[in-house]
Amino acid sequence: MKTPRIVKTRSELKAAIAEANPGSLGFVPTMGALHDGHASLFKAAREENELVVISVFVNELQFNDTSDYAKYPRTLDADVQVAAGAGVDIVFAPEAREIYHAGLPLIRLNSGALGEMYEGASRPGHFDGMLAVVAKLLHLADPRQGEYRAYFGQKDAQQVVLIRRMVADLDYAVELRSVPIVRSEKGLALSSRNSLLNEEQLQAALVLHRAIALIAGRAERNEPLNLDDAIGMFQMEPLVELDYFVVVDPGNLQELAFNCQDTPFTGEGLILVAATVGGVRLIDNQPI
Repeated sequence: MKTPRIVKTRSELKAAIAEANPGSLGFVPTMGALHDGHASLFKAAREENELVVISVFVNELQFNDTSDYAKYPRTLDADVQVAAGAGVDIVFAPEAREIYHAGLPLIRLNSGALGEMYEGASRPGHFDGMLAVVAKLLHLADPRQGEYRAYFGQKDAQQVVLIRRMVADLDYAVELRSVPIVRSEKGLALSSRNSLLNEEQLQAALVLHRAIALIAGRAERNEPLNLDDAIGMFQMEPLVELDYFVVVDPGNLQELAFNCQDTPFTGEGLILVAATVGGVRLIDNQPI
């Protein structure tokens, strides 16, 4: 198992990429606290590219709660071990001043209507902050020659839709890859935030997957979805506070017209759910 090269500055990153002179580069931006879900992204990048680069940077602009930002796990040494096990070549682990060298940016991307719904409604400014750092990181990791791909987890489905739109609108020369969700044996979507839950809370959080499975099963059988049944499952879990449970168009995130009680489900959709468990926000989704 090869230990990845750790670089801290944008000049070191550029030099490391230039030295490798890859015919193809796979890039995975992360906020660290890496787990098997992240490793699946790294392995997907490893399969398609000569050089695999990841970033580990906790982006302040994505947090509208300073306490949430302060308690977000920072585990670089452990992260490097996860990266090594998945075949990563370079870990870019900058300080905030290296990314926002002139202070927090005055000019930012606007995520628009797509960024104001669901997660954006509950976390105002989150997606603007996410796009700000992803836009920078995609530039910094760009090899300038050869094939260039970036990998994102499907667990953050709304984020993936927004990044795809940003790449298309701003003509980034990068191919985007979305990698399926990795789950625990019991079905909970892997997340860095899961480590903040105790055992009782982890058990309660499984309602997210059970509710998704209920509606996904009905969709597969072309039955009416009747989302009220899924929402009722959350009402029976006192440790879980539901934010939203919806079925949307996978392309534009608009709620589907047949998101109803009586009409048989046809076509394609995306189940989105967010809930708070023990003060920890969890999200999940599933294409149907």
